[in-house]
Amino acid sequence: MIYENYYWGMNFIWWIIWGIILFWIFALPYDIPGQRYSKETALSILKRRFAAGQLNEDQYQARKAVLDRQ
Repeated sequence: MIYENYYWGMNFIWWIIWGIILFWIFALPYDIPGQRYSKETALSILKRRFAAGQLNEDQYQARKAVLDRQ
């Protein structure tokens, strides 16, 4: 039997399609919806700095109010 353009039961184009899908899942930057690791938002950075003691409560509330307006 001679199978032209078949590789392990699939046409070569299907291997390309599966390769693109796997590349999209594992190698693309995670700037897409449903990303695995979310980027830090300004509010999360502010909360972290407040928890670390870098800001007092007045500074925290003032900066949080500015972020809430935007």
